[in-house]
Amino acid sequence: MSRLFENAAAFPSDALAVEDADGRATYAELLERSAFAARFLLRFFECSDLAERRVAFLCPPGAQYAAVQWGIWRGGGVAVPLGLTHPPAELEYAARDSQASALIAGVEEAARLNSAAQNINRPLLTAPLPDAPPGSLPRLPPERRAMILYTSGTTGRPKGVVSTHGNLDAQTRCLVEAWEWSPADRMLHALPLHHIHGIVNGLTCALYSGAACEFLPRFDADAVWERLAEGGVSVFMGVPTMYSRLIQAWEAAPMEKRAVWSKAAGRLRLAVSGSAALPVSLFEKWRALSGQALLERYGMTEFGMALSNPYRGERLPGTVGFPLPDMEARLTPAGEIETRGEAVFLEYWNRPKETAEAFQDGWFRTGDIAVKDESGRFRILGRRSVDIVKTGGYKVSALEVENALMELPQIQECAVVGLPDEEWGERICAAAVLKNGAELNLKTLRNLAKERLAVYKAPSRLLVVKALPRNAMGKVMKPEVKRLFERIEETVGRSA
Repeated sequence: MSRLFENAAAFPSDALAVEDADGRATYAELLERSAFAARFLLRFFECSDLAERRVAFLCPPGAQYAAVQWGIWRGGGVAVPLGLTHPPAELEYAARDSQASALIAGVEEAARLNSAAQNINRPLLTAPLPDAPPGSLPRLPPERRAMILYTSGTTGRPKGVVSTHGNLDAQTRCLVEAWEWSPADRMLHALPLHHIHGIVNGLTCALYSGAACEFLPRFDADAVWERLAEGGVSVFMGVPTMYSRLIQAWEAAPMEKRAVWSKAAGRLRLAVSGSAALPVSLFEKWRALSGQALLERYGMTEFGMALSNPYRGERLPGTVGFPLPDMEARLTPAGEIETRGEAVFLEYWNRPKETAEAFQDGWFRTGDIAVKDESGRFRILGRRSVDIVKTGGYKVSALEVENALMELPQIQECAVVGLPDEEWGERICAAAVLKNGAELNLKTLRNLAKERLAVYKAPSRLLVVKALPRNAMGKVMKPEVKRLFERIEETVGRSA
């Protein structure tokens, strides 16, 4: 990401880079804070180059996050962002699997990383990192590893997706060009920062362009509407669930407030939806209340974004548009999307077999099935694997959830599937066979599951059954499990 730092140094020193609950940071201040972090890490490890040491970090959204991320990069390390909503077991898994040399946490987040640091015998450092004696920072060639993000796969446990500096630069550059980012932009950021959407599409694109990135502590529909109504925001990005919540809040508001909020939404230069399929009904409702068409795009952790509806031009509901600049996309005879370009990731961390299986003749196999219309627009039909559930913008492994649920003392066996849902894209649903004499309701299941899984991975429906449907070979038939939920609505529990 050398270009990112070169750009930051070229912007006016007093230009606003990040605003958060704790204040504001200019580009000059962000460069200074990240240099402090880089030099501290180099002194801590007694080296002149971190040489791709992995550093996992858990920081609140805002300037502290950006300074730590940039500091790891500028010191020559590999940044491993951790999820603020993840339970200790998932935080430890990412730190252990990435073989992190150190963990960094904000003051309020440090307690949540204590056990992980102790269990893997790695130091826990507290941000903001102090300054260290001045010194030169290492070069960052494009082929150097820069970041590991964890994404669920069909094997169950999340895989570490390794992107190089060249990959990240390509991912950012194509979006800046396609979506016409400029220093005049101000983005309202409410996305998670352990996910490609929030890291690259939001934060990095803004800072690459000289724009300002304003953070909310978390997504709250009313807070987003009130901030938009204040004015000055030009870019907003969300997953379909967020737009659904915004629409619900708008519908619940009095008429005079609706008018103010609609005017505010109409002032946005760019409103993007992604990370899950956008229902046509949401597209139409947003257009009706704002006068604007949401820009839907398609991407994955492994390559950032590959397809996008046009910034200038018609945006058709239900489609994800055309290949982005410098990205290629094609459909196999079976309809699977394959993509290639500089943005495509380097490897799955320490998983050479899965890395090799992910590529076909130099093309990355996405596992998503699509069709193209006569103009070349792509429309996503679904996943190749039934063991991937896309919910609320996240890709969740059904196998990972099943493995966690099988640790519960009440459950003898279970099967997890995704069912269509207008708000979430898909809901995570668990069918369970209980042990003799055991009792289990949805509330208890969710509370127990959240001790082992991120909250968005916890099932929101539970169906207790006497036996799971299996084929002659004894394999659970996931389509039949889905039909059980569809047929027995009265016995399905729902989360509040």
